Amino acid sequence: MRLLFGLVIISSILVSCNSGDKIPDVSDIKVDITVKRFEKDFFALDTTHIDAGLTQLQNKYPEFFSDFLDKLLGVDEKMIKTGEADRIIKAFYSSYIPVYDSAKSLFLDFSGTEKEIKRGLQFVKYYFPTYKLPNEIITFIAPMDASFATSFGLQGDILNNGFAGTGLQLHMGSNYSFYRSEQGQQLYPTYISSRFEPGTIATNCLKNIVDDIFPEKLEDKSLAQQMVEKGKRLYVLSKLLPYEDENKLIGYTAVQLKDCYGQERVIWEMFVQQNMLQSVDDNVIKNYIGESPKTQELGDASPGNIGSFAGWQIVKKYMKKFPETSLLKLMAMDDDTIFQEAKYKP
Repeated sequence: MRLLFGLVIISSILVSCNSGDKIPDVSDIKVDITVKRFEKDFFALDTTHIDAGLTQLQNKYPEFFSDFLDKLLGVDEKMIKTGEADRIIKAFYSSYIPVYDSAKSLFLDFSGTEKEIKRGLQFVKYYFPTYKLPNEIITFIAPMDASFATSFGLQGDILNNGFAGTGLQLHMGSNYSFYRSEQGQQLYPTYISSRFEPGTIATNCLKNIVDDIFPEKLEDKSLAQQMVEKGKRLYVLSKLLPYEDENKLIGYTAVQLKDCYGQERVIWEMFVQQNMLQSVDDNVIKNYIGESPKTQELGDASPGNIGSFAGWQIVKKYMKKFPETSLLKLMAMDDDTIFQEAKYKP
């Protein structure tokens, strides 16, 4: 069976995350968060007095500074003691000034993104009132290869020690020159770098919060179970970002998502007819869950991660049948129970 995505004619489909759902009013929920621009302070350093400047940075960003050195620049305590850290920091500083100059113009006004993140945090507080929200948004520029694997895919944003950090170097717009270069394509092929837009900062922040509240556990799970697990996360994310387009939550283009809905039955039959749903073979599972440029059986224009799309639809079907289920209860539920009770059959 082979479906050529992009060559089929389908009807227009609305892809709003919560089409038909009532969005709760969170306007009265108080969220205090401060934006700090680490990249501005870093690239204002006097490299002739690097130690004094780094001390000032550490005092201003006590929680983030160690993460920046260790997780982003790869500087450890031994390098600091031997002086090797100074060489690495200076080399990064000088080579990334052009990136900073581009980011300085692109992100001169961060207020719109701050507003999006704050609204998302209001929804977090509404659905998960005991969760401790981050109180700072820290923007930074790190090496281009400093990315993090999350349950939703690769991104340059982190959540740690009470702050939400966003790596601006991976939000420069899909046509940014480095992403299109040979080196950039080796790090982030187009199907990944197409998501490196300024508008994904808030989405990535909320993705990290979903992972923080519900650490992912996929060991020894079948394809069907992993599909449902991914679907649960996408469903929760859609509730935290109810005004965001669905395709941006899963990392598809609008056309790809529209095609997926138009061929939803065919996608599901692919899994059923090939008896893949109960497979625990990692080689099988990785073809349908996670980062990939396409789904081989569905043609070159199809998106990857098609198992997450199908799992999302299963969870939607379950929640439509059992709308009283809270998000906490949904995430705690056994994947097989959701799969069986949803009786998903597009």
